[in-house]
Amino acid sequence: MYTAGFRQFLPDIQNKANKILLHEERSNMTYDQFVQAVERKVNEETDDDIAVCIHTAVKNNGRERKGIRLTKRGINISPAIYLEEYYEQFRSGGSVEDAAKDILRLYDEVRFSRSWEKDTISDYVKVKEKIVYHLVNKEKNETMLSDTPYVPYLDMAAVFYVLLEANAYGTAAMMVKNEHLMLWNVTEEEIYRQACRNTERLLPYEFRTMKEVIAELTGSKEDTGKDVMYVLSNTIRSFGAAAVLYDGVLAYIGSCLKENYYVLPSSVHEVIIIPESEAPGREELSAMVAEINAAEVEEEDVLSDNAYYYDRKLKKLQE
Repeated sequence: MYTAGFRQFLPDIQNKANKILLHEERSNMTYDQFVQAVERKVNEETDDDIAVCIHTAVKNNGRERKGIRLTKRGINISPAIYLEEYYEQFRSGGSVEDAAKDILRLYDEVRFSRSWEKDTISDYVKVKEKIVYHLVNKEKNETMLSDTPYVPYLDMAAVFYVLLEANAYGTAAMMVKNEHLMLWNVTEEEIYRQACRNTERLLPYEFRTMKEVIAELTGSKEDTGKDVMYVLSNTIRSFGAAAVLYDGVLAYIGSCLKENYYVLPSSVHEVIIIPESEAPGREELSAMVAEINAAEVEEEDVLSDNAYYYDRKLKKLQE
């Protein structure tokens, strides 16, 4: 029989035991198991007219991502929410319940209020004003490019999307495949010309100093020192590295800097510009890009390990 003194410590012992078990559960739960647990919890919390399912997608550079998709009845387009950040929060002390609540809050903000008519996709006249391009790494996407129209550019490739929607939370887009060109009876050259017009119009470029970017991200005052690095992206900062293809943009940057410069592909979302007078050699810059890509950049966001050089006289970006 337990003594009175021992019984008074039981709640504390049980609490510690529960914490140990919870820690072991967090340590042992794989990402796939976490996704399944969150999917079940979100299902419990949603209305009957919203279907919740586990969604797997092959993203840029062949990276496979698993998350959940929430689809409202009568709406044929829905967001996929990937859970890697939630999983890290869970392993650091968060809960499945907290993740589910935040996912439902996010879904309320990003969900679509209307369907995308399937007939629209088959009609080139209806989609051509929405076709844009992204830049991806050519070698890392060989499998994807085998059935996808693209335009090679240095060690990269411009691929095409129908931009269904773009907002502060990201974009909803459908990749253009070879089958779409056949359906629309258009060529790669026609698609590229159309995408050049649309991308610059729908996703205008944004050229800022690195100091501006850092001040915005940190909420601090902008440094008043000399500008030695710049960032080129688009206004929604999603797949903004494609701005290097915009007509006249690289020449404009050269005129602003009044010298040749290097372009560092920091990710598919932006590139970093460094004036030649402020930079080491290209080999050193390429080594730096490769090192950062390996250590800091998500695999699906990697664009290239090469630094590029823009020559103002030639008006050309080169490896």
